[in-house]
Amino acid sequence: MARRCLITGKGVMAGNNVSHANNRTRRRFLPNLQVSSMMSDALGESVRMRISTRAIRTIEYKGGLDAFLLGTPNRKLTDEAKRIKRRIEKAVARVS
Repeated sequence: MARRCLITGKGVMAGNNVSHANNRTRRRFLPNLQVSSMMSDALGESVRMRISTRAIRTIEYKGGLDAFLLGTPNRKLTDEAKRIKRRIEKAVARVS
């Protein structure tokens, strides 16, 4: 399982541990990923995703999963997020 956020695409970064003697050793900065079930109103079901805590906060701020995905351009979404967005768009079109 890749250490990458499904919504934002945030992944592992690399850097250095720097000691008091200024010795540098390589290290990895891992994103804070959580498995979260987000409720989609249009689909009427929960969508389970592995997303960063920052993405969870952003989705809640934007008004839920549907509002976030429909208001975000495709170029800023990952492939899996685009698939979920297409499912939501089809469900919304079916209702209208």
